[in-house]
Amino acid sequence: MIRISVIYGTGMSNLPASFSNFLDTSLANIRCETKWGSVPLSLISKNNYQISFLYRHHSPNGQVTPPHSIEHRGNIHAVASTSPDIILSINSVGSISSDFCPGNIGIASDIIDFSDYAWSFHDLIAFHSDRTSIFDGKAIEIISKILSEKQEFSVKNIIVAQCNGPQFESPAEIDALEKLGAKVVNMTLGPESRLISELSIPHVSLVCSSNWAAGRNPKGPEISIDHEEVKDISSTMENLIIDCINSLVRDYQF
Repeated sequence: MIRISVIYGTGMSNLPASFSNFLDTSLANIRCETKWGSVPLSLISKNNYQISFLYRHHSPNGQVTPPHSIEHRGNIHAVASTSPDIILSINSVGSISSDFCPGNIGIASDIIDFSDYAWSFHDLIAFHSDRTSIFDGKAIEIISKILSEKQEFSVKNIIVAQCNGPQFESPAEIDALEKLGAKVVNMTLGPESRLISELSIPHVSLVCSSNWAAGRNPKGPEISIDHEEVKDISSTMENLIIDCINSLVRDYQF
């Protein structure tokens, strides 16, 4: 049996139900109790595979937890409890590069993350996980084939800049991140990738461009970023994301 865990966020709240309908199978809602809180998961089991879904912005009161307040350790611990063969993070990003337009999906190749807070499961005894190859090459190749078929191009070599949020970045910050090599900017992939690396679970990230980064809109550098528009654009990518998940179910062999 192959086990896949999917972590999703902004604008994609219907993803588990949509994938369940796509497979014509039932969806079970469970909770995982961790030392960092209770984490809700949605689970699909059918034939020779199991898929779990985690909404990273969950909260006890149904509100959207902002990115800087997410308890990533609880989330990743819960995801790991399903014994996944691979974890797929779906991350909404702001596009810095002009050739990666909003509405397109790419695949992360590396991360620039200089955040002040050090996310780790090991606060008492030193543990240094290797991050030379952060993302799983086999999963990248499988997903890139689907993206190449469905989009005009498949972008595999996207370096993601991690910023804490919850505010969007300034144009000067975006300019600096581009000089460091970043093509997109995000608020959640950095902590997730660090914690997953400590568990040695294969990991791949779909980066979904939901907006132009600050100062990069072709219609004018002064155009502001609208969070509601970000959510709307994110939701339009749902069908292609389902195709990507299904490709992993079908082709991610051991």
